[in-house]
Amino acid sequence: MPHLSLSHALALADWQSFYVLVGSSAGALTGLTFVVITISAERGEDTGSATTRLTGTRVFITPTAVHFGAALWLSALLCVPGQTALTLGVLLAVTGVAGLIYCGTVVSRMLGFSSGAYKPFSSDWIWNGVLPVLAYLALAVTGCALPFQAAAALYSVSGAVLLLLFIGIHNAWDVVVWMTTERHAHRERQRQERQQRQSGDSH
Repeated sequence: MPHLSLSHALALADWQSFYVLVGSSAGALTGLTFVVITISAERGEDTGSATTRLTGTRVFITPTAVHFGAALWLSALLCVPGQTALTLGVLLAVTGVAGLIYCGTVVSRMLGFSSGAYKPFSSDWIWNGVLPVLAYLALAVTGCALPFQAAAALYSVSGAVLLLLFIGIHNAWDVVVWMTTERHAHRERQRQERQQRQSGDSH
């Protein structure tokens, strides 16, 4: 699509079904993430200090909800009727810049978290640092390029939204698996400690 007037309404009707599907998925997955984390917190044991749990939440759980929320927000933007190249471009650029700033805070917290008991793996850095930065960077660049290459920009936005959705899915699954394995490991440590105390008492 050639250069557009900044006040020209974009033809987004062909994208409606795509963004309705993606937005619905992001909203549902956000709700499920809250449910799983709440249930796990209620049934789980104290597996670390309050500071460690808070840092872990900010590094690995909160970003998952943020990425789902970003996918939902972007899907809503692309479904608003009458979007112009100017309004959509500005909103995409602002969203991308805000996402990059947030990713910077997450990476800094991960660096601080590395000095604790848990050392983030390379996959943690990829899925919580590198890929989100790429997604939000693509949004920021796309917002600036939208008035000049609308067709390519819209496909770029769709790719970034899908990437954010897949990042959220992967990270939510990663958190659930970690919480499950950590709970079993904590119970095993408690069992071993009880056995050691019992053997000590018998002597």
